[in-house]
Amino acid sequence: MINTQTSAKTILVTGATGNIGRALVTQLAEHDEVRVRAATRKATSGGLPEGVEPFQADLQHADSLRPAVEGATALFLISRIGDDAGILSSAQRAGVEHVVLVSSITVQTHPHLGPAQENAAVEQLLETSGMDWTILRPTQFASNTLWWADSIRERGGVEVPFADVGLPTVHPGDIARVAHAALTEPGHRGREYALTGPELITPRQQIETIASVLGHPLSVTEISRAQARERMIPAMGSQTADALLDVMGGDSNDELLTVRDTVAQVTRSPAQTFHDWVSQNISAFR
Repeated sequence: MINTQTSAKTILVTGATGNIGRALVTQLAEHDEVRVRAATRKATSGGLPEGVEPFQADLQHADSLRPAVEGATALFLISRIGDDAGILSSAQRAGVEHVVLVSSITVQTHPHLGPAQENAAVEQLLETSGMDWTILRPTQFASNTLWWADSIRERGGVEVPFADVGLPTVHPGDIARVAHAALTEPGHRGREYALTGPELITPRQQIETIASVLGHPLSVTEISRAQARERMIPAMGSQTADALLDVMGGDSNDELLTVRDTVAQVTRSPAQTFHDWVSQNISAFR
């Protein structure tokens, strides 16, 4: 049950229907000492846990977030999905005390890349805003493999570059668990957390894992970086495609390939594996 006393902390979760936000809203709704607001494109409580207050907002237009942020004491924000400067300015003016920002591990590992530079700029905006902050820097998401779902369903296999390059892929639910701790427990303000899964896993191993849970084999065809780039550019542009391919290829300082125990340290429970994520989301591949 949500505490309705006026002294309760009010936490606004933006991106509340996304892979991280949905999990975070669910976790916060089970916490007796907070009120939870969920900002979505459609102001509906459908699909939200009982007691969560929905707000309609388009993060590209920070003014639309004003009703949701008024009276909030903490904010969860994912970098670069909206007008970050406007959102942070609105939060500061509304009296928000603490912001938990999801950035990217590439800020540390590939600072020369365009997306990493953009994330770093958002981090700087937050750190100089006057609000308390916690910055989460996850590596590649397990949920990125949803890009393969159509190919798996329609063709029984996947074409990928760098099929045997392993990255410490992180479960979005674990990012949510760390955000939950940062928002509800002391000791996390002014901290930066690099987040990974518990092991390095290659695209080939990921596809084999999906095949195992599906119960039938899937093919893996390795394509060149140039072929992959040509396919990615229409969806994301050349700069983002190049940056993502650099990461996928492990092009690399060793920081990108380092498995960290941050999730376990912060949440006091182990990070979930890629197999865990697939088992929870296998319907997307059927």
